[in-house]
Amino acid sequence: FFHFFFNEEVVDIMRLEKCYFCSSTIYPGHGIQFVRNDCKVFKFCRSKCHKSFKKKRNPRKVRWTKAFRKAAGKELTVDTVYEFEKRRNVPVKYDRRLWANTVKAMKRIAEIRQRREAQFIKNRLRANRATELEKDKKEIEKGVELVKVEDAARRIAQAKLKRKLQKSIAAKE
Repeated sequence: FFHFFFNEEVVDIMRLEKCYFCSSTIYPGHGIQFVRNDCKVFKFCRSKCHKSFKKKRNPRKVRWTKAFRKAAGKELTVDTVYEFEKRRNVPVKYDRRLWANTVKAMKRIAEIRQRREAQFIKNRLRANRATELEKDKKEIEKGVELVKVEDAARRIAQAKLKRKLQKSIAAKE
């Protein structure tokens, strides 16, 4: 935890890491660290990711990972907003105004990201809707006689009701 003074109150900031395998966030005190012989550190959010890594699975081929979703086009991949999320290890001298502007910018970037992701999902669903309509049309074409039989039965039932109504009206007169 890092302690910063922001508007005369202490703010605790946690360092949130990303899982090497599935790219989910790892909170302090959670997850597993694996250090390879060449001193490369791999951080995993849970044992599922660690075991998959040890089995030499490719994250782009495992369906539940973020890498698969991006590779399959199910998630927004190329966007300028993601440039802000990259980790930078450049020390910057503390400046209150810079800190306040950074917090404001982070909130604004989160709003922009949510809006763009919602639009991306909407566009994906719109494309899927067209394919579903095509499937429905083909299914109806295959079973046209079923639809026509139900329609004919409905018409016959309506005709019977009309005759009964006419007979009852004629009987009253």
